[in-house]
Amino acid sequence: MELKHGRHLAYCTNIHRGESWEETFDALKNHALAVRERVCPHKPFAIGLRLSHEAAFELADPKRLSGFRRWLDDHACYVYTINGFPFGQFHGARVKEMVYTPDWTSPKRLAYTNRLFDLLAELLPAGVEGSVSTLPGTFKEFIQTDEQARIIREHLWRCVEHISRVSAASKRKLHLGLEPEPLCLLENTSETISFFDQIRAEHKNDPRLDEHLGVNYDCCHFAVEFEEPQTSLNSLLAAGVKISKIHLSSALKTVATAEARDALKQFVDSVYLHQVIKRGDNGKLTYYRDLPDALTAADTEPDEWRIHFHVPLHAPTSPPFKNTNGHLLGVLDWLAEHPEVCPHLEMETYTWEVLPPELKSRSVVEQLTAEYQWTLARLAERGLANR
Repeated sequence: MELKHGRHLAYCTNIHRGESWEETFDALKNHALAVRERVCPHKPFAIGLRLSHEAAFELADPKRLSGFRRWLDDHACYVYTINGFPFGQFHGARVKEMVYTPDWTSPKRLAYTNRLFDLLAELLPAGVEGSVSTLPGTFKEFIQTDEQARIIREHLWRCVEHISRVSAASKRKLHLGLEPEPLCLLENTSETISFFDQIRAEHKNDPRLDEHLGVNYDCCHFAVEFEEPQTSLNSLLAAGVKISKIHLSSALKTVATAEARDALKQFVDSVYLHQVIKRGDNGKLTYYRDLPDALTAADTEPDEWRIHFHVPLHAPTSPPFKNTNGHLLGVLDWLAEHPEVCPHLEMETYTWEVLPPELKSRSVVEQLTAEYQWTLARLAERGLANR
């Protein structure tokens, strides 16, 4: 839906299963329309579309794409952003570190992302910007040589060139957002700025970089890194890094007492990677690849842990757990001070299928409706949406 200052809000459809276009479209028809009726029945409803490489290939068929455009028009829906982070299967099987493959060293990742922009240019309403979010290069442990890092930058630049061509041909403003995430090539503000400085140095005075490449700021991810939202966003802005999209998301946090460690076992799952960062009394950060690694570590200090586990925005936590909604609200405060920055907001709580029962006591449509209600209320409090 359209908010004040020309911003748009949607939920990311990566919460639903769907690797083929048929499965993806079924989720839109069965779930997205039901959410629309509850939260936005009389105005155009925005869709944050997740397309796997399989679904994107199938949707590129002209007849199928034309049919989808008609469906959007018939139901007063529109697509302004696509989640291009997960390339393949994202639910119902082991994902873990495979979510980062193929990474930006692979021509497959480049071709897939280019196709997403081709599709987005066909779907965007007139006058609306379009964004695609993607992984931040690769997972850190996948990088063994400087040559791999160079190839990542080269492929991203070739994508920028493609976006520029598509933007000019379609007369649309399009941009790609790299999504920093714990233990990835780009995981925090300083690494992100350094990366943009490096790629700018390789393409000096070419305005296409700043126009078409930016950051998808995921509130969960930056909170897990113990970053302060105002400091992080001001630093990115000062460095000339475009804020392409903001994921409104929340992480799990706790003080790692014996009770908390035992309770955390219910959040262990075999599907997703849940990186953990702990902060000691001296401010030192310790990184764990996955939640089981943190739980089996010899260190038993009751330090604060932040866990990369997306939890519902609206759901209250109970001891020994808290969430990082404070970071998200800080981002909204910052947006209220910068009305010209970042046209795209997207709620992203994709962990529905692996949530513990007490956080999953309603249907997915009811869950999404509650997230909209919570988010719209917080936006309205800051003058970012109508009450």
